[in-house]
Amino acid sequence: MTDREYPARPIVGIGVVLLKPDAVLLVQRGKPPNRGAWSLPGGAQELGETCEAAALRELEEETGMIAGELTFAACFDSIRRDDAGRIQYHYTILDYAARWIEGEPRAGSDVIGARFVPFGGLGEYNLTSAAHEVIGIARRLVGYD
Repeated sequence: MTDREYPARPIVGIGVVLLKPDAVLLVQRGKPPNRGAWSLPGGAQELGETCEAAALRELEEETGMIAGELTFAACFDSIRRDDAGRIQYHYTILDYAARWIEGEPRAGSDVIGARFVPFGGLGEYNLTSAAHEVIGIARRLVGYD
């Protein structure tokens, strides 16, 4: 059991949709609850940290990438229950959109893979419907739709 399992209250998660004109940055998770799954880079906000600072920190820690200006894109909840119906994980996730500036991603903390994926190839990565939705929102926000 991790320190994030069976929380007393939701954990604030921060994500970044880092975009090139034809691709989005994805990471492959290295820890539960989504070990092995591909998703957007991000992680938990730390006490005393602003949402924007958390987004930039998590992006750099997980991928080595530095984002341009952040624009708030979406908020959603990820709630998972165990077999007994108890809440095992609850994240309230705030996602930001940003344009890629330069550099190539590398897998850092908490991830085992990081790469830019062309929009037409996203179907191969088994992303959640929420990830697809926020990628679409982010593309419109930065003008890459």
